[in-house]
Amino acid sequence: MKRIRKGPFSVSMNFLGHLYFSNNDHELMYANLFGDSVKGKKYLDYPEEIQKGILLHRKIDDFIDHHSAVIELKRELYDELPKISSVAIDLFFDHLLAQKWNEYHSTPYALFLEEFYTYEPKNWNDYPVTFRAFMEIMRERKWLNYYPFEEGLVKSCQGVSSRISFPNNLFKAPDSFGKHQKLISETFQIYMRDAAVYLSNYY
Repeated sequence: MKRIRKGPFSVSMNFLGHLYFSNNDHELMYANLFGDSVKGKKYLDYPEEIQKGILLHRKIDDFIDHHSAVIELKRELYDELPKISSVAIDLFFDHLLAQKWNEYHSTPYALFLEEFYTYEPKNWNDYPVTFRAFMEIMRERKWLNYYPFEEGLVKSCQGVSSRISFPNNLFKAPDSFGKHQKLISETFQIYMRDAAVYLSNYY
C-alpha cells in the first residue's frame, strides 16, 4: 500500500501484521518492522539476520499492494477516504487481526505482545539509534495492546492523521470502518488466507 512519510518512519505501518507474519521469530519481528525505513540496496549495509527481516517486510508490502481483493476495497473506500484509503486499510487490518487473534495464533494476544516487548534482539546495536528509540516508545506505551478495541482504532487513526504531511480525513476512518465492516472483514479474511500461503515458503 502507498506509504505516506513524515520523518524517519512511515506514518502507516500495519505493525501487528508484520509481527504476525514473522513466524514467531523475535529477531525477525524487529528486523521486519525496521524494514519500513530502509530503501533500495541500503539493506545490504546490515547483518544477514536484519536483511532477512527487511526483505520479508518488502515481500509483505508488495503482496498487499497487489492483492486484488485489497485493491477493490481501496477503490470502495476512496471516495470517503481520498488519498489515504490504503493507510486506513492498514489500520483496519491490524484492528481486525487483534480482535480475531485467537483464530490465527495459538499464543494468547497479551502474552504474544509481552514476549515481543521484553525481547532484546541480539543484534540490537546494529540498528540505528532512531529505530531503537522508536521501538522503546512502542514498548513502553504498549501501543499494540489497544489494537483490539474501538478506542484503539480511533486513536490510531487520529494519531496517524496528525502525522501525515498533507490535509486528510483519516480521523474519519473509524466511521468508514463501521459503515463497511462486513466488506472490510471479508477482505481481511481473504487476504490473511492468501498471505499465509504466499509467505509459507519464505521461512
